[in-house]
Amino acid sequence: MSEELKNGPVENFDWDAYEKGEVYGDKSHEELVNTYDQSLNTVKDKEVIEGTVIALNKREVVVNIGYKSDGIIPMSEFRYNPDLKVGDKVEVYIENQEDKKGQLVLSHKKARATRSWDRVNSALENDEIIKGYIKCRTKGGMIVDVFGIEAFLPGSQIDVKPIRDYDVFVGKTMEFKVVKINQEFKNVVVSHKALIEAELEQQKKEIIAKLEKGQVLEGTVKNITSYGVFIDLGGVDGLIHITDLSWGRVSHPEEVVSLDQKLNVVILDFDDEKKRIALGLKQLQPHPWDALDPNLKVGDKVKGKVVVMADYGAFVEIAPGVEGLIHVSEMSWSQHLRSAQDFMKVGDEVEAVILTLDREERKMSLGIKQLKPDPWENIEEKYAVGSRHHAKVRNFTNFGVFVELEEGVDGLIHISDLSWTKKIKHPSEFTQIGADIEVQVLEIDKENRRLSLGHKQLEENPWDVFENIFTVDSIHEGTIVEMLDKGAVIALPYGVEGFATPKHLVKQDGTQAQLEEKLPFKVIEFNKDAKRIILSHSRIFEDEAKAEAKKESAAKKAAKKAAKAEDTIVTPQVEKTTLGDIDALAALKEKLEAEDKNNK
Repeated sequence: MSEELKNGPVENFDWDAYEKGEVYGDKSHEELVNTYDQSLNTVKDKEVIEGTVIALNKREVVVNIGYKSDGIIPMSEFRYNPDLKVGDKVEVYIENQEDKKGQLVLSHKKARATRSWDRVNSALENDEIIKGYIKCRTKGGMIVDVFGIEAFLPGSQIDVKPIRDYDVFVGKTMEFKVVKINQEFKNVVVSHKALIEAELEQQKKEIIAKLEKGQVLEGTVKNITSYGVFIDLGGVDGLIHITDLSWGRVSHPEEVVSLDQKLNVVILDFDDEKKRIALGLKQLQPHPWDALDPNLKVGDKVKGKVVVMADYGAFVEIAPGVEGLIHVSEMSWSQHLRSAQDFMKVGDEVEAVILTLDREERKMSLGIKQLKPDPWENIEEKYAVGSRHHAKVRNFTNFGVFVELEEGVDGLIHISDLSWTKKIKHPSEFTQIGADIEVQVLEIDKENRRLSLGHKQLEENPWDVFENIFTVDSIHEGTIVEMLDKGAVIALPYGVEGFATPKHLVKQDGTQAQLEEKLPFKVIEFNKDAKRIILSHSRIFEDEAKAEAKKESAAKKAAKKAAKAEDTIVTPQVEKTTLGDIDALAALKEKLEAEDKNNK
């Protein structure tokens, strides 16, 4: 061993102390312990202090708090901060200074929770931007971990545009602003939208200041509704109404655009404050009417698709954006009031004839009945006066029956032309709707498209015969079939009916004739033109009584005159008869005979 070592520190080494386990040299054990304790932080259990991240991996974070050992914290407690790195200062809660293994036990989660409420309130007061971890979805929004507190993020506060998929935000760390705190229930509401609104507001002002009608801008489809599409113009929204999406018919905007689609739009209008901006998409395309075949004219046949139906007609698209109206009156030659739905439906492919065409007003009317010949063109040939046809009953009125001979050819049978003999009060007594009926054409009104028809004319007029049967004063047996206030209807032979007033229904015994009673009736009036027969039962025995009385009166008068004449002849005493006397007697006889004849 060298002299230096002998005379150096080794010589001063306390070998006895070493043997006893004391290796501190000249310093005492107590002094060394004090020096060691002073080099470490003084920490206590259940307190929050600041530490430094010295290492981390996917599972754990190692934090140095200046203590004799480092603490290990699960990485899950830092998921709200994905940017955590070595050297970052973090707050930790001392669970235990030393566990069974001598390990320092720390918690970042509890440290955050201990001071979280104060921090949240401070963030609200100072309008501070904070970070939070989105844990999960909930009804109406998301649950966000902020300083260890579960805060609520409403769906409307996630972004300035509507959110369609909330799940993509779960597990993300984002910046927020505290917008509301309920101190009583310890509820916290945060917003991410509030962070970007201020920036967007400035962008919006710059964009709005440059807006002009007719300006073309690029935008993104932000939202689609049944009435239109909202377009994001880069911080300011505009609306394309459904009618401004396409020149053609659009049932729903989804037929034309899709979410997040980028497209060019033109500014149609905006209010004075430029808060409502009306946009157009179809205006960037030429109007279909301008591209319509210039040779197309009235009378031409066109094909198209029914796009809209109404009771009054159908709109047919003959080219994209070019429509014509087929009015219901132009769908059939028939004059019956019908709905357009009886002829066609939306989606039908139809052929039609152009009736009117106004290129300036961009209007067109069409017709489909014109594809068939007008049945009234040769009406006199097909339905000549006096010709007989089969028709179908379509409708009733109080005065007659409307029938259809063919589509577009209607006629009226007046109630008086239904039967020669029956008194019909309403057509429903004679026929029914939908029934077939044979008719004869009585008159043609081509201008008004009307036919006057008859049914009874198919048979001979029985009144020509009745005129010789039901003569005045003739007596016939009849049955009372109906009692009315003004009299009674009597059924006579041959299916004809007559009428008798109450005073003519009095029987010989003074009683009134009753319903369904069969009695003899005398004809007191016959009107062939009016087809009226007036009857009387009372007149039969009344006339008989008058005739008997008249006969008796005439006999008395004759006897009286005869007696007077006899006195005139016998009283004078004439010796001889002269020629003049004979002539006078002959004249008197003729006079008496004549009077007697008249009396009879």
